[in-house]
Amino acid sequence: MKKILIVEDKESMRKMLIDVFLEKRYAVTECQDGEEALKKIEEEFFDVVLTDLKMPKKDGLDVLKASKEKSPDTAVIVMSAFGTVETAVEAMRLGAFDYVLKPFSLNEIEIKVEKALQQKNLVNENMYLKESLGNFGNILGTEESIQKVFRIIEKVAPQTTSVLILGESGTGKEVVAREIHKRSLRVSQPFIAVNCAALAETLLESELFGHEKGAFTGAAFQKRGRFELADGGTLFLDEIGEISQAIQVKLLRFLQEKEFERVGGTKTFKVDVRIIAATNRDIKKEVAEKRFRDDLYYRLNVVTVTLPPLRERQGDIDSLAGHFLQRYNKELHKNNRLAPEVLAVFKKYRWPGNIRELENVIERAVVLSEGELIQLSDIPSEMIQEGPVVRDLRRPDSTVNLPEQIDHMELDILKKTLEENHWNQTKTAKALGLKRSSLQYKMRKYGLLS
Repeated sequence: MKKILIVEDKESMRKMLIDVFLEKRYAVTECQDGEEALKKIEEEFFDVVLTDLKMPKKDGLDVLKASKEKSPDTAVIVMSAFGTVETAVEAMRLGAFDYVLKPFSLNEIEIKVEKALQQKNLVNENMYLKESLGNFGNILGTEESIQKVFRIIEKVAPQTTSVLILGESGTGKEVVAREIHKRSLRVSQPFIAVNCAALAETLLESELFGHEKGAFTGAAFQKRGRFELADGGTLFLDEIGEISQAIQVKLLRFLQEKEFERVGGTKTFKVDVRIIAATNRDIKKEVAEKRFRDDLYYRLNVVTVTLPPLRERQGDIDSLAGHFLQRYNKELHKNNRLAPEVLAVFKKYRWPGNIRELENVIERAVVLSEGELIQLSDIPSEMIQEGPVVRDLRRPDSTVNLPEQIDHMELDILKKTLEENHWNQTKTAKALGLKRSSLQYKMRKYGLLS
């Protein structure tokens, strides 16, 4: 639901506009003067602000400036019964979407608001497309480590060779496998995925190769395995490092001969299947310690794709978080945004669960957030550090980088100024030349405000 703020000191005009936009199913907030509007703008996000120009306390240009400062994406339409060319020019210079003279028809104001929203949507789409230029299908990222992955996928996708994808849990191995399939000549054929770690050995063997009726207790009917189902397409074997030696032998035979038998059967089947395997284990160590067959490893490892962990892709966290936020906003019919301090935590966090963990954190935050702004209270507490480590910066310490030094100095200045002003936030903000909201943000950042 689109949110509109109506700022008008004349009650009759205000009520008329409210009725119009409530009927259009907008979420409407009203203010009777500019001062009240400034408080509302500070507290929440609006898609459109419709403000009168001449009002007591604060005028429409003050509302316009505050709105554009807080949320540049918000469309502001200024209304006035005392319009001049100068005021219209000034309003447009300050970022107003439009300027309308009273009296106006309700149809006219409806059209202007609709146009403002259409332009806003167009801008958002253009921004999304621009950001997507750095993406590769369903894989997002502009860091060199992930761009290297893109280049390998482009080269290997049209071939029929086996591919081994290495990477920690949650780095997106199945997404890469699907992207390889999508860019291959097999794209019109099946893509079948099997998590080898999720099934016991007997079940996995049946799942992969199928079984004949009566092959084992409970085998009440004949079953085609994943190799048969994937004929002509791609079979993705996730967590390949978990399979037993017995299944390794059968898989090796398939890679060498392109044939297999169902469990409990004697008939040999031949299928055309491309194998893409993945593991989060140190597969070379598994081979060295004889837990994984070296001949199978070399058959699978024709081309290797190594996925970087999220902690090594700091520059991609913004776009990944934005992608997941957009997805869950759409699914849950919300309009959430990430507070700057949340993104700051995301960039400092180590992400042991990688991209999957980031996605889960975003989904959780969208579900739990009470307002539109996702704040620190909406993310897991263990992600939030209790503040920067206090160091003596006069001593040389090669481990202290510039951002840490700046944080430390800012914390010292904040604490000293707060103490001098007896922790009065208004006086402290004034002494530091900050807005009170900016001071509170910094206090939360350093654990000085709960």
